Amino acid sequence: MKITFLGAGSTMFTKNVLGDCLIAENLPQFDVALLDIDEERLNESYAIVCAMRDKYKPAVTVTKYLATQEGQTEAALRGANYVINAIQVGGYEPCTVTDFEIPKKYGLRQTIADTIGVGGIFRALRTIPVMKGYADIMEKVCPDALFLNYTNPMSILTGYMQRNTKIKTLGLCHSCQVVLSKLNKDLQIPELNDASYTLAGINHMCWLLSITGKNGEDLYPKFKAVFNEKKPAWDLVRLEMMNRFGYYNTESSEHTAEYHPYFIKEKHPELIEKFNIPLDEYPRRCVRQIKEWKSLRETMMDPANVRHDERSREYASRIIEACETNVPYRIYGNVQNTGLITNLPANACVEVPIMMDKNGINPCYVGDVPDQLAGLNMTHIAVHNMVIKAAETLEKKYIYMAAYLDPHTRDQLTFDEIKSLCDDLIEAHGDWLPKFH
Repeated sequence: MKITFLGAGSTMFTKNVLGDCLIAENLPQFDVALLDIDEERLNESYAIVCAMRDKYKPAVTVTKYLATQEGQTEAALRGANYVINAIQVGGYEPCTVTDFEIPKKYGLRQTIADTIGVGGIFRALRTIPVMKGYADIMEKVCPDALFLNYTNPMSILTGYMQRNTKIKTLGLCHSCQVVLSKLNKDLQIPELNDASYTLAGINHMCWLLSITGKNGEDLYPKFKAVFNEKKPAWDLVRLEMMNRFGYYNTESSEHTAEYHPYFIKEKHPELIEKFNIPLDEYPRRCVRQIKEWKSLRETMMDPANVRHDERSREYASRIIEACETNVPYRIYGNVQNTGLITNLPANACVEVPIMMDKNGINPCYVGDVPDQLAGLNMTHIAVHNMVIKAAETLEKKYIYMAAYLDPHTRDQLTFDEIKSLCDDLIEAHGDWLPKFH
């Protein structure tokens, strides 16, 4: 069994996901292939994974591949059973900076900009060609591999792969498995510790449809009451959305603030403080993570300091284990809407419950979600599909249309301003994008 990790230079994420696999009792031996374009970061990840391998599972082989060298990507993928994708095309500099600074010139402010909005649109457009390149190689050297995509924008990239390649693709985001536990640190509702819940929708706008206690009681009313009483400062946007539309959603308030046209408004700057909205949060986070890694690097490069004593919250190792052992495991993942959510379109990439086993991806039927939630999802599905169409056709007009449809962008800018902004972003990206006509 072979696991290939794309974007292995994301060292701490690589450590968590492959560390999970190395301490999984039911995965006794396998091969690991690490691929990245940055030789220094690749070597760092290689050293850490090897240190974990030596501690936990010495029979595992670990090989590193530098993507900038001819033939190395194909060698890394050859014979893979599972391909984990965690690439970031364009990095923090120059591309993330571009995604934030050029819209600012038009008065368009963002918080994260990696999934939706003009930032998410252009992140998708520069990433899709790279992922298509991987898929083309995989179709030759590992056509039956399961592609686990962790890269944002999740719905657009996963949807593109599912609609335009032959590779079995599953999109994964950790917001689903932590949606209640993170909030409950502030709410302190004991019953939530043993509660079950149901989610459905689209990535980063997946809805908490029910919360059921261990004795079958509906915990949603208590959840709402305590949430409104305690009002955690970091989650005021989602609280407002829940109070207006009836349901809580999986992704953070800083993301949610830019998904809807209600919060970041030039004419109402007071909303930023009222809802504690962290404008430019993602660039700050990138700078902080780079700084933290520099301070942590020396410690982590000593094998004696590398440990992974318990599995992380990520699904990848559990998915691989379920597929290899045929012991089913339930996750939430992103798949094409083959009648799963009946009031969302068939060409949507939806986030739903999925059973994983030897047969691979077995998504579960949901039925209708409440109409108001479907309506909110639709505003973003329209953007997702237009970006995919732009990538398929390489026609600029579909980039413009995607931005015209984005709720936050169209709330703040005119048609002409949006088109001009897109042209500026296309020019600034240069060779990071394919040539559009």
